[in-house]
Amino acid sequence: MDLQLWLNEDLIRRQNFLKNQFIHIYREVGNALLNHNLKGLSPNPASPKISRGNDLNGLPYQVLDLIRDFDPLEGANIRLLNWFGVGCFITLLLGKNTSNPVSLLLQEDFLFGLSENQWNYQDLILKRNQTDDPLVIANTNLGFHHWIKPLNVVVEPTANIEAFTAQIKKILGILKLAGQQSRN
Repeated sequence: MDLQLWLNEDLIRRQNFLKNQFIHIYREVGNALLNHNLKGLSPNPASPKISRGNDLNGLPYQVLDLIRDFDPLEGANIRLLNWFGVGCFITLLLGKNTSNPVSLLLQEDFLFGLSENQWNYQDLILKRNQTDDPLVIANTNLGFHHWIKPLNVVVEPTANIEAFTAQIKKILGILKLAGQQSRN
């Protein structure tokens, strides 16, 4: 047992402080988006939810889920994933029958996830099982559409809140536009 690590009070306090800073950032981002109309994006949108855990491939993680409709056919979810030791990512999960705005998301530097399990972040992120090739995306039949993009994290929490909120608002705009185009 690594008793020196276990008794390293300073390191443990620093990590817990950092975790709390990310929770604060996620809370502020969620609050900033509470007034956005999400009903047009999903038949069953829910309020934002923050979740956390200690073992995503052995590392702590935190997520902020927005829309929170995981229906495999019509659902949509936007997720901020803070994976300690790996990075911060934004993901967009769309049901199989939901409009998939490929070119607009590629323009925003998203990559399309090719993992057969939409929750397999080791495959999606660590093994980079993703593509930006529109032809590959068009020929992929996973039963869902999963997009992923790394986010830059800076020292100033307020700047992260603003950047994350702006990125999510762009995605919401893209989803609304795609929904309008599919109805026309």
